[in-house]
Amino acid sequence: MVEASIVNVVATSALGQMVDLDELGKLKEILHDSEVYGGRVAYFRSPNIRGTVSIFASGKMISVGTKSEEEAVRELEYVKEFLVEKDLVKPARLEYKIQNIVVMANFKENIDLDELARKHKIMYEPEQFPGGILKINDPYKATILLFASGKAVITGLKSSSQINPILQKIMSLVRNN
Repeated sequence: MVEASIVNVVATSALGQMVDLDELGKLKEILHDSEVYGGRVAYFRSPNIRGTVSIFASGKMISVGTKSEEEAVRELEYVKEFLVEKDLVKPARLEYKIQNIVVMANFKENIDLDELARKHKIMYEPEQFPGGILKINDPYKATILLFASGKAVITGLKSSSQINPILQKIMSLVRNN
């Protein structure tokens, strides 16, 4: 049985209005430094959220560091409500897009990366990197880092519903090695 868990969800949304980052920077929950990325981004951190929400002057926001799609959406909504409450933006309806889900998996068996690389389209150069790099386009687009220990990092997923089909695809490649 494969163990797998989401370790990061990246979600985006937009407030649909410009945001004054210098004003945001006056709040304790916001880190805004004109030296960081030319002052083009502010970071919202609070004990009330797990991750970090980046806020751009254009009103675009990026949530990183959550463990589910629902949590990412909640954090974007939380930041929007916070900004509305502080009278820094007008109320807005957010639309969300999940950009990336990162999953850690453990197949609980050693993987012969040399053999896998010979039989399948896996990039494996142990002198450069200790894992094999597998790019999958079916059933979903994903990039997988496979390690000889049987552990893997899966990136590029757009929904948690894609995790099991990708795990099954990897299992079939590993088992049919």
